[in-house]
Amino acid sequence: MSPAGVSDLLVDGPWSHSLVAANGARFHVAECGAADDPLVLFLHGFPEFWWAWRHQLPVVAAAGYRAVAMDLRGYGASDKTPRGYDPNTAAADVSGVIRSLGAGDAVIVGHGWGGFAAWSAAVLAPKQVRGVAAVSAPHPLMLMRSGQLKSVAHAGWFQLPILPERRLLAHDGIHIEQMLRAWSAPGGSFPDAEASRRYRAALQVWPAPHCALEYHRWFVRSRLRPDGRRYSARMRTPIAVPVLQVHGAMDGAVNATSMTTPAGLVEGPLRHQVLTSAGHFPHEETPELLNALLLDWLASLGE
Repeated sequence: MSPAGVSDLLVDGPWSHSLVAANGARFHVAECGAADDPLVLFLHGFPEFWWAWRHQLPVVAAAGYRAVAMDLRGYGASDKTPRGYDPNTAAADVSGVIRSLGAGDAVIVGHGWGGFAAWSAAVLAPKQVRGVAAVSAPHPLMLMRSGQLKSVAHAGWFQLPILPERRLLAHDGIHIEQMLRAWSAPGGSFPDAEASRRYRAALQVWPAPHCALEYHRWFVRSRLRPDGRRYSARMRTPIAVPVLQVHGAMDGAVNATSMTTPAGLVEGPLRHQVLTSAGHFPHEETPELLNALLLDWLASLGE
């Protein structure tokens, strides 16, 4: 398998591709639906890219929404900048993309680290967020508690210089497939051959491996730094918009205990759903279940 070029990441489908400028960078987006429909912005997690939402984009658009999936900074066809892999920058990226798309606000659907960015944007850029759907993504203050990551060995390994990047690149990215499989529900069909090929290839577009790992490095290294303490203090602000929190019962990456969000952190309506047959990737492992849940929740917002 040869590494993908940027053009290989613009997968054909019932969506259009474009680049938008926001917060000092260019971001690739894939879009379905009419431009004047309410915006639903999808944020992928590690180790994926926008294509992770291929099962959701056309379904959500058909329900009357403008469904847009973006590549986070450092991933896919978005800019891979030297810095900017902290949640404050991620929230500003999301807020800027929403405005660059011509919308005043959006419902944000985020998985994993994309969910971390969605929670952050709801606090740090509240005017641009009218709802948060967090998939396999605990509230950041819950995730930052000790012992909430099942994949703590990965988190520790990712702190090393150079070696983790080499491992992601080695043997055509087979370690990426191994992570996807380990974090999914046992015995499931995800990742299939196409998903494995695309995700492995996408993280071989240098410097994507380094950029992806920088999010993890900030998460661990910021604990005792002033920027990390300031971020934690800000995230104690209650979220005023509706929140849908979804996780798979067989998540191999995040402990289920971290998925319980204290009432004091969310003032808006909070809905929590466990998908018993899913692991860390419900949007890929059980897309029909997640789609039905998401559409029902979106309808309840009265768009």
